[in-house]
Amino acid sequence: MACGVIKTSVRFPLANRLNEIFEGINEVIQLHDPEVAAVEDVFMSNNASSALKLGQARGSAVVAAMQNGLGVYDYSAKKVKRAVVGYGQAEKGQVQQVIRMLLNLSATPSSDAADALAVAICHANHQISQNPIPKT
Repeated sequence: MACGVIKTSVRFPLANRLNEIFEGINEVIQLHDPEVAAVEDVFMSNNASSALKLGQARGSAVVAAMQNGLGVYDYSAKKVKRAVVGYGQAEKGQVQQVIRMLLNLSATPSSDAADALAVAICHANHQISQNPIPKT
């Protein structure tokens, strides 16, 4: 249907940026009326401050989804990469290229948009494997 990113400005305090994410997710939900939301688990990096901020941003998105009545599904980064690229240690560029090919996109999506699309594909694959289409 669509893909994109919610950009915030580092000129504003973190609380304002978290609110921008919350409001942006609300807008996307109102526009596209999804049935569920899927998010990537927060991973621990060498920079604890960045990981903490990422976790807060993820929390804003999860709360927006929950406030709109969506079920939220969590997937590890390795599971997402394995579902899309076939290898849990894939590089961001590999994910972007595979997403472009799988979805027949005219241009390579940004790494953030590709990551979001990869999570969506992972969730769709997981749902199909858990609830296969019955044979007729």
